[in-house]
Amino acid sequence: MIIQTDIVDLDTATGTMRCHVYRPQASGTFPCILFYSEIFQITAPIERSARILAGHGFAVVVPEVFHELNPIGTVLAYDDVGKDKGNNDKFTKPLEHHDSDTNAMIAYFEQQSYCTGTFAAMGVCIGGHLAFRAALNERILSTYCLYATDIHSNALPCQDGNDSFSRAGDIQGELTMVWGKQDPHVPTEGRQKIYQQLTETERHFSWHELNAQHAFMRDEGDRYDAELALYCYKMAIDQFRRTL
Repeated sequence: MIIQTDIVDLDTATGTMRCHVYRPQASGTFPCILFYSEIFQITAPIERSARILAGHGFAVVVPEVFHELNPIGTVLAYDDVGKDKGNNDKFTKPLEHHDSDTNAMIAYFEQQSYCTGTFAAMGVCIGGHLAFRAALNERILSTYCLYATDIHSNALPCQDGNDSFSRAGDIQGELTMVWGKQDPHVPTEGRQKIYQQLTETERHFSWHELNAQHAFMRDEGDRYDAELALYCYKMAIDQFRRTL
């Protein structure tokens, strides 16, 4: 499908949040995927990922996940300066603010003429965590998380008892978790902890551990694995078509 791109500045509980929207040019309505980025926000690799998903018949919304902490339009570089700034933002913004961002996106996009009103979530790195977090919202029917950081460690700021790991049992939709076994950010013990939590809470989830490094989906840099990336896109698209 040929796609088109729009920019929407949403009012949220914590300020204006810019979202990039990628959707088919064809007439009709499409399920909506909330696609959460890495700490670097909407970089070229994130945009390309969103375009791939949109080209398969989805309206893909990519928010600036740290909009409260940066000027609108901020994109951080894949270097030490960008990494340090992004990590500082990650450990500054409370999870509750991410929750209100998700609520704002659902409230807005369910009213758009091109959206069916059904929602999924997907994300990479911290975005994988934010997709997992979005799955706590009952409107999210299907979620696909890639190498989600900080779930096992409860390292992100939030109110007591409101961390994503503790609340895993509140996820109602279908969930897929994808990991790289050579990812130092989520070690074996961390993955096992999350698996056990999802099992004990009897969530509807699938689990995939691949021979891959962190950020293997990012088509820039030495860790990119094109074959695994295509495999994951296909898996996500099949899941979203089936569940939405």
